[in-house]
Amino acid sequence: MSTESRTNGTTPDEIEADIARQRDQLASTVDALHAKLDVKTRAQDKAAELRDRATTDEGKPTPQVLAGAAAAVAVIGVFIALRIRRSR
Repeated sequence: MSTESRTNGTTPDEIEADIARQRDQLASTVDALHAKLDVKTRAQDKAAELRDRATTDEGKPTPQVLAGAAAAVAVIGVFIALRIRRSR
């Protein structure tokens, strides 16, 4: 290449390569923003993740989930019993 085809020390091939690189970076940024703003897909992914964590491979609740549910039922039962006793 001759020095006449250079602009600010870069050749047309270097400029084209820079444009291609910037285009790829922009595409990656747009894809990342789209994934971040896709609320429906993110909610579905989170629900699937939580479902996987709360169930065994057979689809049954894990012992931790069962214990938590039992504790919640017990607390509600005690609360109801105390309310009934106080109202008498």
